[in-house]
Amino acid sequence: MLDFLRTRLAQGTRTSAFPGEAPEFPERFRGRPTLDGARCLGTCRECQAAMPSSLLVVAPDGRASLDVGACLFSPEEATACPHGAISFTADARLSARDRPGLVSETGELPAIEALGRRMQQLFGRSLRLRSVAAGSCNGCEAELVALGNVVFDMARFGIQFVASPRHADGLVITGAVSRNMRDALYRTYEAIPDPRMVIAVGACAINGGPFRDSPEVGNGVPPDLPVDLWIAGCPPHPLTVLDGLLRLLGQLDGQSAPAPKA
Repeated sequence: MLDFLRTRLAQGTRTSAFPGEAPEFPERFRGRPTLDGARCLGTCRECQAAMPSSLLVVAPDGRASLDVGACLFSPEEATACPHGAISFTADARLSARDRPGLVSETGELPAIEALGRRMQQLFGRSLRLRSVAAGSCNGCEAELVALGNVVFDMARFGIQFVASPRHADGLVITGAVSRNMRDALYRTYEAIPDPRMVIAVGACAINGGPFRDSPEVGNGVPPDLPVDLWIAGCPPHPLTVLDGLLRLLGQLDGQSAPAPKA
């Protein structure tokens, strides 16, 4: 026992200082995509056809924008533009309150509006979530599990996952919502008592991800489920999920959290 205590003291604090300090990511980390309009040379439709996802959106007039919610964060999405107009930043803040908020001409996302005062009073200090993997590759689930480890320690903010929807305040949905999981998803939602929230996590839950338009999936969360927070990523980094949740709960004001270190 003494050896264990000595080892733990030598290791020091392992928990991330986020949101008090800027997070550090590996050099190869791909965060929020960005679009440099000055580099677009009229070949957007060709770039769009070369994309492995629907990240690049081209309007009828030829103007391009980025759908961050559809992004798979693959290197092929950046190299699809031969002029280098698309690149990835180290910014892990990838959440929006509504689906259109994940689409912009530059990739920049608006500040998240926190829940109303009553909802903040209810959930701001104690939020219990039930997760449903509705047909995914389990990448998003692995990142959600990581939120409970000593590094991210989501529980220090009063947020925890629970086993039963009847003990939950909200529903976290991952996966493209397969036909086999659709009924289970609705049953879980209905079992959560009001007031409740819905959080869509990952490209699959947002628009079907790499499985989009497959006859076996519903291209993400059904439109009749009211989503309160959309968190992009494939899969999203644990700090991406945590950042979105804290902003939703009003524990982070606007974009005041420190940006990632360059």
